[in-house]
Amino acid sequence: MRPITLPEVPYDATSVRPGWPDLPRRVRAAISERLGEPVATARTAGGGFTRAFAAVLTGRSGAEVFVKAAPLQDPVSRWYAREAALTSALPQGVRAARPRWTMTAAGWFVLCLEAVDGRIPALPWSPADLDATMSTWSAASAALAEPGPELLAAGLPPLPEILRAEMSWWSLIESGHEPMPATARGTLAEAHLAELAALERSLPALAAGTGMSHGDLRVDNVLIDRAGAAWLCDWTWPCLGAPWFDTVTVLVSAYAGGHDTDARLRDFGAPDAGVDGALAALSGYWLVRADGGPTSASPHSRQHQRFSGGQALAWLAERRGWPPLH
Repeated sequence: MRPITLPEVPYDATSVRPGWPDLPRRVRAAISERLGEPVATARTAGGGFTRAFAAVLTGRSGAEVFVKAAPLQDPVSRWYAREAALTSALPQGVRAARPRWTMTAAGWFVLCLEAVDGRIPALPWSPADLDATMSTWSAASAALAEPGPELLAAGLPPLPEILRAEMSWWSLIESGHEPMPATARGTLAEAHLAELAALERSLPALAAGTGMSHGDLRVDNVLIDRAGAAWLCDWTWPCLGAPWFDTVTVLVSAYAGGHDTDARLRDFGAPDAGVDGALAALSGYWLVRADGGPTSASPHSRQHQRFSGGQALAWLAERRGWPPLH
């Protein structure tokens, strides 16, 4: 039986964010005015890697909303504006929080979303949480198979272009344009570099598609509500491509928990060559980024990248039958 591997820090405790009292007074006042009542309590989101404000705010009446905020000069503010545009246009078949309102106040952008009373799935994934997540993603990908004009107007880059521009690290290393990252030294990546690069290069054509994908589907972008249903969060990076690519990304953490991830993929019609290419590209992307030193994001982002890159490489090695290093 495959051993279970867990990240150093649970995904519901990775964030480093300002709390409600840390926001400028004028921003807090503007939010309270828009809510129509004072904020009684604020529960900061524990998951995620940006350092921007994100919290469930409870008004004096007991009503709850989820609010994100960032200074206008911070690129994160543009991400939140994009998320607002995209989530407002999602079809009903997608279980995701919808925006209540947005505003600009005192040099900050604020996004207010419906609050989901849920939790990030604990690792290792329980079968129930994984079933719920796969069911929600299956329904969402079907609903997004033909994205409407509002979604297309928000700008959905083709997944193959993203793969070529951002996930060609093994090819760059093989050609000598980039060094082997310290996070990959002494691993199967060194022994199978040419194969990894070839799989990576084959991926863009295999991952092409006209449906809308989430683009960043991972365990901490999922919430399980009190009824056991899964919600998909953080719709910032959607693109046009094959939905099975997102399925691979979310299942990397399930592979680490000992689940039969290949069986899960069969439900999404994922081609074997595409899965291998995705695991190759993802492992290179994550392991190179994990070797990047200090980051402006949460420091726990590096452990996420090391963990995810290592598990993607291990899953690929199992699928390809690569013998272990001695």
